[in-house]
Amino acid sequence: MDIGKLIEMALAVRQNAYVPYSGFRVGAALLTGKGKVYTGCNVENASYGATCCAERTAVFKAVSEGEVEFKAIAVASDSEELTFPCGICRQVLAEFKIPRIIAANKRGEYREFDLKELLPYAFAKDALSSKKFE
Repeated sequence: MDIGKLIEMALAVRQNAYVPYSGFRVGAALLTGKGKVYTGCNVENASYGATCCAERTAVFKAVSEGEVEFKAIAVASDSEELTFPCGICRQVLAEFKIPRIIAANKRGEYREFDLKELLPYAFAKDALSSKKFE
């Protein structure tokens, strides 16, 4: 899929964002290994910890439909600046080994990043083993 199309989809879905507290609309478009795209927007909550970012919304939608192999994700907002995933989202992207992150702005300008550039020391499954400390 064309990067421009993925960014267009992220920009379009940001219109659905529920952001009564921050007013900061974000959209994400996630490309699966099979070529399907799942979109997501941020959904805020008065209990801020219950808020879900656009990236996680897209990933969780895809996983709930049985998808676990991904090629790329585009993230865009209303900002003039590039929009990057937050730390929690970066960890979720690492969990599913999403290799390409496309950070875009409201005009569709973008830069591509490798996940390791954005989260070089991700918490991983092997860190959960207590045996490595024996």
